[in-house]
Amino acid sequence: MSKLKQLETFVNVAARGGLTAAAHAEGVAPAIIGRRLDALEERLGVKLLVRTTRRVSLTHEGSAFLEDCQRLLTDLASAEASVSAGGLKATGHLTMTAPAGFGRRHVAPLVPQFRELHSDVTISLNLSDRVVDLAAEGFDCAVRVGEMPDSNLVSVRLADNRRLCVATPTYLKRHGTPQHPNDLARFDCLTLSSDASQTRGWAFSLKQGDAVTVVHLKPGGPLNCSDGEVLFDWCLAGYGIAWRSTWEVQAEIASGALVPLLEEFAAPPNGIYAVFPQRKHLPLRVRLWVDFLKQHYAQAGFWYEKH
Repeated sequence: MSKLKQLETFVNVAARGGLTAAAHAEGVAPAIIGRRLDALEERLGVKLLVRTTRRVSLTHEGSAFLEDCQRLLTDLASAEASVSAGGLKATGHLTMTAPAGFGRRHVAPLVPQFRELHSDVTISLNLSDRVVDLAAEGFDCAVRVGEMPDSNLVSVRLADNRRLCVATPTYLKRHGTPQHPNDLARFDCLTLSSDASQTRGWAFSLKQGDAVTVVHLKPGGPLNCSDGEVLFDWCLAGYGIAWRSTWEVQAEIASGALVPLLEEFAAPPNGIYAVFPQRKHLPLRVRLWVDFLKQHYAQAGFWYEKH
């Protein structure tokens, strides 16, 4: 008896709540369904289902095993689709999340383009600055910016990201240009408020003796906000100096609307990552989405264009 058929039958019975309904769906006698389940439980040495004349219910072990079986069958379907006559053919529903600001600029515009290439995939995009628990909340993947903490998640680096001080030419003409990070104390710095996630301050590489060390400064100013996009807008309006990611300001730097400052003191880049729950086999739709992002983010002009 096929092990795969046993797993398919187990998932079918669990989904339909009974042997008779599962047998009807598969077009076989209920006795055949029962024999498959008996063989599966005997092979595993564990009780998966509690069966009565009217319905079946999952044991604790059965519930845990069901999740693995569902994932295995989904991965198998994706693998088969990948070698179908039409070539790479992703199917199913792709659920993903990204930080709000980055997602609006550099994820959301790419979603319809990806959908045009893979018309059998439906997509849900969640934009939130909250760190989403991917496994618990049922997301296939996330895009995250910054260094990745140690965790049980798998990450793929999509691109580098730097943080720079920027200001408008008009502001610099009125107030001058800082030559060293310590000079920022004399300027109007647009900072995140204390309740925002960025609490360590602005990072710079400074030479201390023979070594170069990353230090964090907390410049002050008359304006602060918990929303980074507001700081960007204030900076673009000429109200002061902001410390922003290159993904946010590269197009404005290229156009001359903003001027990069203190570049020789810039801290080493962090990363932009695709992150997904730990498992060996990703659905084809997720693999293709990650490759799609890498391809676009690697284009030299991508970050210099407004999306």
